[in-house]
Amino acid sequence: MAFLNIVIVLGIVLISVILHELSHGLVAYWLGDHTAKDAGRLTFNPIKHIDPFMSILVPVVLYILRAPVFGGAKPVPVNYHNLKWREWGMALVAVAGPLTNFIIAFVFFLIGHFSGLAYGSGGELWQFIFVEFIYINIGFMLFNLIPIPPLDGSRVLYAIAPDSFRQILAGIERYGIIIVYMMIFLFGEIFSNLMINGMQGILDFFYLIVGG
Repeated sequence: MAFLNIVIVLGIVLISVILHELSHGLVAYWLGDHTAKDAGRLTFNPIKHIDPFMSILVPVVLYILRAPVFGGAKPVPVNYHNLKWREWGMALVAVAGPLTNFIIAFVFFLIGHFSGLAYGSGGELWQFIFVEFIYINIGFMLFNLIPIPPLDGSRVLYAIAPDSFRQILAGIERYGIIIVYMMIFLFGEIFSNLMINGMQGILDFFYLIVGG
């Protein structure tokens, strides 16, 4: 069962990151940038999106360690200069990914809540699938909203920040993902607790909506 659980988690992760990245590319396309389309990224083909480290290794290891599961995929290429509204267009492209994960989590929450599948009415396997879809996508949303380049939160911050701070964001762009990895490695317990609290807050919000 443990091996099956890992396979299911990996499948949920791949579905979630593919939809996340696809939403980036589609919004960029709608805003006038065809870079993602020309690169073949407007597709459900996982090979086009998967990053072996962030899409497979990190989520599986986190699940095995019983830590909040998050991850990512190959960033969708976007040409900022082709977008309508420039930095605000880029912010919309960035928000599309976490918003997609939020919607996935909420849809599975609603179905699981009202059908009872999230509470075991269809058996442990269905409960596991629904719960993991909810938690993994909330985790993806929160992780990608961290305002450190190249994560999506930094694109939103860039749109509202003064020029002096934009220069700082641009300066750490090349090293941003290393900073994120170091943050997770050095402050893993603190980061994990923040993620858990954030995920619980979103879940409480879902229950508030359904009146439960």
